[in-house]
Amino acid sequence: MIGQLLTVPDHIRKRLAGALEAGVIAPPYSTASLRSVLGIREGGEDISAALLELGRLGISGPAAAAWIRTVEDTASRIPRPDFVWSGPEVPGLHARDTRRVFEELLSTAEESVLVSTFAFFDGPKAFEVLARRMDQKSGLRVVMLLNIQRKRGDTTAPDQLVRRFADRFWGTDWPGASRPLVYYDPRSIDLDGPSGVLHAKAVVTDDEAVFITSANLTEAALDRNIEMGLLIRDHALAASVVSHFRGLIDRSFLHILPTR
Repeated sequence: MIGQLLTVPDHIRKRLAGALEAGVIAPPYSTASLRSVLGIREGGEDISAALLELGRLGISGPAAAAWIRTVEDTASRIPRPDFVWSGPEVPGLHARDTRRVFEELLSTAEESVLVSTFAFFDGPKAFEVLARRMDQKSGLRVVMLLNIQRKRGDTTAPDQLVRRFADRFWGTDWPGASRPLVYYDPRSIDLDGPSGVLHAKAVVTDDEAVFITSANLTEAALDRNIEMGLLIRDHALAASVVSHFRGLIDRSFLHILPTR
């Protein structure tokens, strides 16, 4: 019951704490008085029940206000994800734009970037922001995880597929002077048919920001498709994602793309 106070909007919760401190709100916490003081037109029953429960525990008035402010402070320290969206805008729905989030993360990275995508088209355009940032920040560590696809019916040897992809990537797709470390999943080019592919779409910058999305690095996915993702700034989560991919690299589940 007390937990209902956590669902109250922040500004209402702050107003409630102030009213309790000033003695404007007092037992028996009628719904009508709560609505009047807090400036809400409906609801209030859950707030009343929560305050009564706190009172039964011996917490009321300024003490209840202090408890609410402590909860508020604790909640404010918990990272909250941003909803990120591609596609038609929905009236009344707040969501950050996929392309803007992607480009913002890459263009402001200071120390490290990890990018994973299943597909990309128009490499020079897809990687322009990251390549420019690498050329600006000489010490920026960049790891890219890309999928190499074997087309149906293609019997080319795996090493030749990798070399073909590498020649095209370094010769045409990558637009910068500085080069990232690029890895791929060798299972995707098995001659017997793919036993697995690198399908993750994510960006991690500076071991701090994590963006996980359904969008590939294509113009359609970044601008037109209905795609959805979450951006969260949390060091522990970022470190976990990076460590997981690093583990795949260290155990040779992911292979490095050769340079030209």
